[in-house]
Amino acid sequence: MEKTLPLGYEDLQLGDRWTSQERVVLEEDIQQFAALTGDQDPLHVDPVFAANGPFGRPIAHGLLGISFLAGLSSQAPSVQTSAFVSIRSWSFTKPVYSGDRVHVVTEVLDLKPHGRRHGEVHWYRQLINQDGQKVQEGILVTLVSRRVPLSLQRSRIGEMNRSDRSHSEIGPHEIGARDRNESESGISETSSPQSVSI
Repeated sequence: MEKTLPLGYEDLQLGDRWTSQERVVLEEDIQQFAALTGDQDPLHVDPVFAANGPFGRPIAHGLLGISFLAGLSSQAPSVQTSAFVSIRSWSFTKPVYSGDRVHVVTEVLDLKPHGRRHGEVHWYRQLINQDGQKVQEGILVTLVSRRVPLSLQRSRIGEMNRSDRSHSEIGPHEIGARDRNESESGISETSSPQSVSI
């Protein structure tokens, strides 16, 4: 299967939109995230405590949801990311439970040039569950590499312009020199070939 190259900054347009693949949230994911981060809040890891809480059962950590979103959206789209800059805003609109199937919808919200080699991209991303409910949403900002740096783009444009001028513009002195050469050789556009006897 032919591998598709990651998109560069020049390939992105406002309003571009992608939908990722799904991922199932497992109870093991929640337990391992709690162990990895040290966030052992009983709301996430204690079924008895969580049963008497506002959600009736354990819920996934909000940051685990963001982590799933980051992973799923990394291939939808695949881009030449150079740096993660910031989270401009983020909302946790509904809980995520073990057994949920989630996917990500991504949209290009804003594009800003950033130096010669990168562009700043504002992504609006939503984490959606199996019922089509938006469980998280927000704006992430990243730097994406250009396929060709601006300095090299300008250099190539300059070379193309010089090449076009050299082929399309012939100065008066060049025309005169060409006419003199044709006159000295006895050949012109209006003269007909002559045979020579030896």
